[in-house]
Amino acid sequence: MTPTTIALIIGIYFVALYLIAIFTGKDNNNDSFFKANKKAPWYVVAFGMIGASLSGVTFISVPGWVATSQFSYMQVVFGYFLGYVTIAYVLLPIYYKYNITSIYGYLEQRFGKNSHKVGAASFLISRILGASFRLYLVATVLQYFIFDTWHIRFEFTVLFSVLLIWIYTFKGGIKTIIWTDTLQTFFMLLALVVIGITLCNNLDTTILQFIQSKEYQQYSKVFYTDNVLDTKYWLKSVLGGAFIAIAMTGLDQDMMQKNLACKNTKEAQWNMLSLAPSLIIINFLFLVLGALLFTYAQKNNIQIPVVDGKTKTDLLFPEVALHGNLGIASSILFVLGLIAAAYSSADSALTSLTTSFCIDFLNLESKDQKAQEKIRKQTHIYMSIVLVLVIISFKHILNNNVISSLLKVASFTYGPLLGLFAFGIFTQHKIKDKWVLFIAILAIIFSYFINKYSPILFGGFKFGYELLILNGMFTYLGLYIIKNNNE
Repeated sequence: MTPTTIALIIGIYFVALYLIAIFTGKDNNNDSFFKANKKAPWYVVAFGMIGASLSGVTFISVPGWVATSQFSYMQVVFGYFLGYVTIAYVLLPIYYKYNITSIYGYLEQRFGKNSHKVGAASFLISRILGASFRLYLVATVLQYFIFDTWHIRFEFTVLFSVLLIWIYTFKGGIKTIIWTDTLQTFFMLLALVVIGITLCNNLDTTILQFIQSKEYQQYSKVFYTDNVLDTKYWLKSVLGGAFIAIAMTGLDQDMMQKNLACKNTKEAQWNMLSLAPSLIIINFLFLVLGALLFTYAQKNNIQIPVVDGKTKTDLLFPEVALHGNLGIASSILFVLGLIAAAYSSADSALTSLTTSFCIDFLNLESKDQKAQEKIRKQTHIYMSIVLVLVIISFKHILNNNVISSLLKVASFTYGPLLGLFAFGIFTQHKIKDKWVLFIAILAIIFSYFINKYSPILFGGFKFGYELLILNGMFTYLGLYIIKNNNE
């Protein structure tokens, strides 16, 4: 498939998204932008959230991770399931009870303004980095397979990618996102199934036969139970996955904004409880796809792409789909699946960043209606610029597999949120609100150094994704120290 053909497919796809935006963005008011007027059908939200939860990172990076980590990622996914159940029965009732636009408004009502700002700032940093990770991955693929051929710089690729998102989200906001997510989830899952079947056909096997084959067995180890010191040890991964889900979904304005668009608590809970098992099945299929890709590449002498002198397993999927003789249908579906997976999370991230900054820092709801819409639109532009700058910087600092890097960063940035919400929900204590920022920074610093020196301090023990739990615990203990003794 030529770069021009790929670009044409992307162009047609974004025309479809823009048409959806025109239809759903007719109201163009803040209630529609932030809450979808609280009329979103839960089953539409649930289906769309599959794509938002997986994103381009799962679509490309999870299959590429199979060579080095086999199926150990499933341990984290099982933890996600536990996390989603917790979100459904602990967090969602609280959010609906307080009737808040930004979930960090809960922290102000529970502790005070400083806690509110620290929680919102933690989200902003986390989501900017998370969205940038995801868009960086897509921009890298577009650069490698399209824009390098046209001698266009990476910086333009990034600017172009973010501009496309801004165009179809600036009017309708979350109301538009909910419906575009359904289209994007459909294309992502269609690409997964069709390309998987095509690989099986080319390998002269079926999915069931492949799962029983020796080739599959060399990649398929799920549970790591031998060495508790290993970062992939099963209990560490499951616990880490549970708390990552709680933090990156339940304490994340991006993901919760869609849930809060449902009519009531019960429908929002149905959304989360249907999402949980779906993601177990889909993530497993992506790992199977990864095993198929590496097996197919080995048998057809397809080399893993090298970028700037570094081997990029993240690029194996696009290399096989576009240059691996799978046929034009697979190539087209891959492009659609990639763009759909990437933008299903990135577009909602931009919308939620705009929401949080407007509500949590600019006190938008206290201003008159005309000023509200002007500030919202300006903030949407500024957040787009921030994403562009952060993504470009990643080109010079990222070395690891993208999903590994994303989850590691989340362990630090979401820790203060985890500690704040846990302390608010599970205790009745008030705190000395002015010290919260200091506690959050200390928790991150302590977590960083304990993670760095854990092999020395704990006899070779290395933290995995359970580092998030440690970070949250430091924040929780710090809040207990500054609790108000006069309450």
